[in-house]
Amino acid sequence: MGENLVLNFESRGYTVAVYNRTTKTMTNFVEGRAKGKNIVGGTTLEEFVGLLAKPRKVMLMVMAGKVTDGVIDQVAPLLEAGDIIIDGGNSEFEDTNRRTAALRAKNLLFIGTGVSGGEEGALTGPSIMPGGNPAAWPAVKPLFQAISAKVADGTPCCDWVGDDGAGHYVKMVHNGIEYGDIQLICEAYQLLQKVCGFNNEQLAAVFNEWNKGDLDSYLIEIAAQIFAVKDDQDASGQSYVLDKILDTAGQKGTGKWTAVSALNLGMPLTLIGESVFARCLSAQKDERVAASAILPGVPEQPLLPAAEIPGFVKKVHDALLASKIVSYAQGFVLIKAAAQQYKWGLNYGNVALLWRGGCIIRSQFLGDIKNMFDRTPDISNMMLDPFFSKILTECMAGWREVAALAMLRGIPSPCITAGLTYYDGYRSARLPANLLQAQRDFFGAHQYERVDQPRGKFFHTNWTGRGGSTASNTYQV
Repeated sequence: MGENLVLNFESRGYTVAVYNRTTKTMTNFVEGRAKGKNIVGGTTLEEFVGLLAKPRKVMLMVMAGKVTDGVIDQVAPLLEAGDIIIDGGNSEFEDTNRRTAALRAKNLLFIGTGVSGGEEGALTGPSIMPGGNPAAWPAVKPLFQAISAKVADGTPCCDWVGDDGAGHYVKMVHNGIEYGDIQLICEAYQLLQKVCGFNNEQLAAVFNEWNKGDLDSYLIEIAAQIFAVKDDQDASGQSYVLDKILDTAGQKGTGKWTAVSALNLGMPLTLIGESVFARCLSAQKDERVAASAILPGVPEQPLLPAAEIPGFVKKVHDALLASKIVSYAQGFVLIKAAAQQYKWGLNYGNVALLWRGGCIIRSQFLGDIKNMFDRTPDISNMMLDPFFSKILTECMAGWREVAALAMLRGIPSPCITAGLTYYDGYRSARLPANLLQAQRDFFGAHQYERVDQPRGKFFHTNWTGRGGSTASNTYQV
């Protein structure tokens, strides 16, 4: 991504200086892909910094965590007051909070910038989510908006998100939604395989068709392409790459950070959390293989009759669409909670706009999300918006049938079922948490509120007659 961002900047009329700790890597780039372009290399950090016009703008594309800290520690002493350091990696937002404050104390400006779009997006136009020290934004705004993706009316998918770690937080939640989207697509893929018996060509055709409607998105588009790619290592030319890939998923931390942040803020990020755990379960390949020979499941079920397949494909479409709405709803609820906690003045419609082009989760209804926030900026959950509640209502029957069939056939569908459970929980005026509170009060005197008393007034019952009247303090963590 770093190389492609450099080429993107250069293609917009900027001269770019580059540096890599391995000089050969830098030289190969300057003399290869960058040959004949306005790109120059520095063999040392000192030489690299000397190539930059003031105020210097140094963008880091390195591994998150200690590596980023190490590079900042190396480059900061070479800079002057007012120079700007930009972290374009997937850093944890609390690290960005810390770095912004530490560099401000040295009279240096810091921007923590989420960049989404992968290698192709970096070259042709990514989604860019900058946050940090707002004093740096005027200097980098024209550069970032020049290289970013644009929506149909030319609006750049890049704008200032907020102070300190706001940009990296929004990128983190973007990646959490990405985890959910990918897992939902995988569940739809498995259901169509196991219930309909679809081969890769049929799957490609279904996903291509879905990409023309409500599910139009980058991830649906590339899934259709993936299904169709033949394995060039197979001399017969009859097998597909997808079928040769080991079913163990990797992750780089942003999904986990999203789930941890949700727990810290007390937000029910259930679908995205399940998508992270699904990757963790996939990594236990050897245990799963052993368990498959021991633990009983559902007897092999016959494939659906041909006449019933089109109807089932539509139901899977509806389950995928409804669950996707839940995933985005949970993501925006989390962003709003974080904005309140960290006092970030976020524009949620602008966040949706940042994701409309260039990024991995770009999809058709992000424009509808922006329109929703334009109409009702204080809406508590996008499932309550008439546009999205109508879609959920229309998808409901298929969503429930698919979730039930997955359970009955023993086909793991953690995100489809978690999305439906969240929906049902959110719409329930009364949940069984009254029994939960009673049990907490029984064993720990944690107290409870009553339906016939004002909120905020707490009570304790001496359930056994031996507990006395002393109660524990009531608090939320």
